[in-house]
Amino acid sequence: MNEYGNALVGGLLIGLSAAILMVANGRVAGISGIAGRLLQGVQASSGALFVLGLIAGPVLYRLIFDAWPSVTVTASWPLLVVGGLLVGFGSRMGSGCTSGHGVVGLARLSRRSIAAVATFMGAAIVTVFVAGFFA
Repeated sequence: MNEYGNALVGGLLIGLSAAILMVANGRVAGISGIAGRLLQGVQASSGALFVLGLIAGPVLYRLIFDAWPSVTVTASWPLLVVGGLLVGFGSRMGSGCTSGHGVVGLARLSRRSIAAVATFMGAAIVTVFVAGFFA
């Protein structure tokens, strides 16, 4: 499967899982919220199943295509750790992450999600532009 096919199938599966979670449990499929509730022991069974599904995805890919999904990370470990902490802090501060706001919130036409996604995208554009100067 080519890179566009992988992205298409991945996007369809993300949308399908978000829709199933919303219909079955009335919950938004925001990874930061699910992980936060799981770590707090709230709704642990459904959160654990959702996280298990995230982990099982690459394993299922391996079974179907006889190869692991190709991922290349060129950033250093310290940069990844700092970036992860900033994303976690921003997710809590913004009452949700890109998956919750971007996938479910935009589909629901939530004003808060539209503002959050505009902020995410604006920050990403500025980061790429600034990083280009140092590359």
